[in-house]
Amino acid sequence: MINLAERHQFILNKLQKEGNLNVVELCKELKVSSVTIRKDLKVLEDKNLLFRTHGGATLNNPYIVDRPVNEKEKFQSVEKMNIGAAAATLVQDHDSIIIASGTTMVALAKSIQAKVGLTVITSALHVALELMKFPTIEVLQLGGLVRKSSSSVMGAYAESILGDFFCSKLFLGVDGIDLDFGLTTTNAMEAHLNRQMINVSQKTIVLADSTKFGRRGFGKICGLDEIDHIITDSGVSEHIVKTLEGAGITVTIV
Repeated sequence: MINLAERHQFILNKLQKEGNLNVVELCKELKVSSVTIRKDLKVLEDKNLLFRTHGGATLNNPYIVDRPVNEKEKFQSVEKMNIGAAAATLVQDHDSIIIASGTTMVALAKSIQAKVGLTVITSALHVALELMKFPTIEVLQLGGLVRKSSSSVMGAYAESILGDFFCSKLFLGVDGIDLDFGLTTTNAMEAHLNRQMINVSQKTIVLADSTKFGRRGFGKICGLDEIDHIITDSGVSEHIVKTLEGAGITVTIV
């Protein structure tokens, strides 16, 4: 049986490799009880070496704070543009799609070329402004309370408008993806609007750079079982990709 220091080093090495850890898997690999593993994780968290999560641990702080859109767009900007470009290839002529809010959604809008008969419903003001330059694209801007940090609308009025439509694809941005908890954002009202978007869409495609994995926002959008496709960058761990694909989700890495 390995000693305490060796066990802690094993946990840290595995965390560096995979990005996230699961208590049950650690119990099997180290042949110790879940009580022992949880104590180990508590000690390592107290030393600021990891963050404990429900059922495991992660390298990234899983608790997200809201930030202004002009601050968010500076982070992972290259990755977001690549993700947006990959998502744009899924948009076809005569599609009816929803584009939610977020800086990666703006990257998507910038990558969409002129399409014949394309209709876009969006909650994001910047997305609408980006697409209105194309005469062949119809843009339906949702109305409601403007969330200044994301330059998008939310609330009951926006949700009621969505109830009159059904779209082929939803392109969704999130603040966090947790393998146990699901998809989240920092605002509860926006999370509720996102759920309504999922309800009126045939397929849900999540655009998220790799820093969003293993994190949680205040408002839960949905579980992983409601997602069809995730587009992310090469920073995502192999463990996360295998878990998502095992859940029946298509994963595209750019």
